[in-house]
Amino acid sequence: MNARTFFIAALTGAVLVLGACGTKQSTSEGTAPEAKDAGAAKYTIGMSQCNLGEPWRVQMNQDIQAAAAGHPELKVIFKDAQNDSLRQRSQIEEYVGAGVDLIIISPKEAAPLTAPVAAAFAKGIPVIVLDRRVLGDAFTCFIGADNKRIGRAAGAWIVQRLGGKGKIVELKGLMTSTPGQDRNSGFREGIRGSGLEIVFEADMKWLEPDARQEMESALARFPKIDLVYAHNDPGAHGAYLAAQAAGRDKEILFVGIDGLPHEGQVYVKQGILAASFEYPTGGREAIETALKILAGETVSKEITLSSRVFTKENIAAGGEWLKKP
Repeated sequence: MNARTFFIAALTGAVLVLGACGTKQSTSEGTAPEAKDAGAAKYTIGMSQCNLGEPWRVQMNQDIQAAAAGHPELKVIFKDAQNDSLRQRSQIEEYVGAGVDLIIISPKEAAPLTAPVAAAFAKGIPVIVLDRRVLGDAFTCFIGADNKRIGRAAGAWIVQRLGGKGKIVELKGLMTSTPGQDRNSGFREGIRGSGLEIVFEADMKWLEPDARQEMESALARFPKIDLVYAHNDPGAHGAYLAAQAAGRDKEILFVGIDGLPHEGQVYVKQGILAASFEYPTGGREAIETALKILAGETVSKEITLSSRVFTKENIAAGGEWLKKP
């Protein structure tokens, strides 16, 4: 057994390995049920997910898993950074030390993960950055939707829905992450020049319990709130639950981002959310791009995914695609 084979074997034993499509994933490192026969795989891909506490990120891993299942030449190793940038940095370094053929990373934060991604790239390991960006361009390909455009579209939709006037609560995603920053700045661009007033804003770090707590504070301070714009659907749902508990859910509209079929779209159908703006996971596209890279093909430096908005009026028809800028 050579050094590279030894490291890969050790790494595979410590984390969850891609099995058959639909295999349930562990939210922590240390188990490897139904591991694929290592001899059947030609390439090993290391996937570092910033956390599995968000349903959207669980879906991303499942999309990667499903896309890779049809390619027996691929072995995908999943690691959960558990919302810890230092842990995620270590994961990338472990993948480099093990000599994986390609790395996929969905970073927790841009700045702390820039150096390890650049180091992997410098050693000749292709790196696909998925969803959240790192700084600079020392990576092979970035895949993600345009968060600023989605935020801008949400702002424009809200202006139209409220007739250009109203009091808004903005519940932000993690503001040290690029999606949080872009969904905020895009939204502000979308409502610029209107009569909308942001009366309360808070960083709920993408987490539904935090969003509910922040919304409770907003409800205690402001007797009039017309709409909540949350940077993800769990945040919007947490705000809804807080308003429901206060008996004020009927007087407030709730708008979120993600649009997962089993989450945001369901909330729209139930009338909990007035709108959910889709942010596709990019899992399928990541595997498609990885296959091209591993085959020696040149891929685009950036791949921008399309998005839809789901409302009660259009969800039966599959939503409405956002217009290109």
